[in-house]
Amino acid sequence: MAGTELLTTDEMRRADAAAIAAGMPGLDLMRRAGAAVAARARAMTGRGPILVLCGPGNNGGDGFVAARLLAEAGIAVEVALLGDRAALRGDAAAAAAEWTGPVSEAAGAEPAGFSLVIDALFGAGLSRPLDGAAAALVARVDGSGVPVLAVDVPSGLDGDTGAPRGPVVNATATVTFVRKKPGHLLLPGRRLCGSVTVAEIGIPAAVLAEIGAEAHANGPDLWGAAFPRLTEESHKYTRGHAVVLSGPAHRTGAARLAARGALRIGAGLVTLLSPTPALPENAAQLTAIMLRPCDSADDLDDTLTDERLNAIVAGPGLGSGAPTRDLVRVATEAGRGLVLDADALTSFAGKADDLVEMIASGDTRAVATPHDGEFARLFKGVTAVPAEGSRLDRARAAAAFLDAVVVLKGADTVIAAPDGRAAINTNGTPWLGTAGSGDVLCGFIGGLLAQGMPPFEAAAAAVWLHAEAGRRHGPGLISEDLPEQMPAVLGALLERLGAV
Repeated sequence: MAGTELLTTDEMRRADAAAIAAGMPGLDLMRRAGAAVAARARAMTGRGPILVLCGPGNNGGDGFVAARLLAEAGIAVEVALLGDRAALRGDAAAAAAEWTGPVSEAAGAEPAGFSLVIDALFGAGLSRPLDGAAAALVARVDGSGVPVLAVDVPSGLDGDTGAPRGPVVNATATVTFVRKKPGHLLLPGRRLCGSVTVAEIGIPAAVLAEIGAEAHANGPDLWGAAFPRLTEESHKYTRGHAVVLSGPAHRTGAARLAARGALRIGAGLVTLLSPTPALPENAAQLTAIMLRPCDSADDLDDTLTDERLNAIVAGPGLGSGAPTRDLVRVATEAGRGLVLDADALTSFAGKADDLVEMIASGDTRAVATPHDGEFARLFKGVTAVPAEGSRLDRARAAAAFLDAVVVLKGADTVIAAPDGRAAINTNGTPWLGTAGSGDVLCGFIGGLLAQGMPPFEAAAAAVWLHAEAGRRHGPGLISEDLPEQMPAVLGALLERLGAV
């Protein structure tokens, strides 16, 4: 998982402090950071003039270093400082002393006419909204139409949440250091940062390991080691058997989408459990997926006496209310891999404590996959799960409350485990915004659970693969297309993992 870590602003401060305590001078770290900014600036524009806006802290120090290096490379540079140069302290003051050119007042800086603005005003640790001269300067930068390179994060952006703290710079590109921060990936921060470059500045890997970051960027480097591989001895019974609960007649399509997803992602067998009146409707559209009648929680209990049925998908098109809660109770007591989506979550609106008790009743490997509306309904009134704030914090709180993996779906989907691990997905696409897309996703998760992937890794892998399928198909995507993209997507993944 090396390289996937996301560092909070506090974790980055601790990493800096640990590196300095181990003998790395802070000014050397700043010089390396400034050199990375200068290199990125030269890649963005080979000509001047460049306006470097420096703030009163270490972010401004990085800007002074970048300005010096750009000037030494023969590029016209102007530096403007927000605040009093005499008030600079520590490494920032030392970096400013190495800049021998003039320094103007940033409060009066006019970005128009420059080829690039370097935003080194405020970094990720900003704790209050920008106001006064700083807010007015940000407005002029954003209104100028000049490309902006942000240092660490665009000024005004919360590096932990991706939320603006009042006025915020809308950057063309961002250079950050050591690792990305959650705010680089969470919306709207992802959009406000533009393309993000991560620069190594000499902080040892051992320091990062000691920090123990628990948030990650989602991708194969995070879960690839746990992804199922086939051997010469593999057969359908070794690849798991997923079951999907179907809704009533005329509401069966969502469950079939989930079942198709589970089969395409590699489950050896998939059975759709259908109410008897819906059997003809389902049978007319199933071939490789098996079909069995299931009219009640008792029927489900009888079916699950077959221990080979090792993963259950419940929710898509299932219907809301007491009968669904009874089905979930049986599914949780069975102690299998379990995906709860849609109606299986909405049925517990106002009854989240009941769902917690059910999950705790069996040795269940549960994954809940709410979108924002389902999340709000399920956790309304639950004080342990905040209704507002960072998606990362809310998903983590929900996972801890349920004692289950939570996939909080959206353009910046967050996957969170009860132990605090979390992943933010980055390869999503608007083409996935179509009816039934989430049903296929929960089928993908169920199919990976059936093959033995742990819940957190299965959920993270399914989210990434789901997005890759959407990106590969592109315009015109409908949910039925997603499972059919999986052979190509899986082929590319397994080649990347060295498994083919």
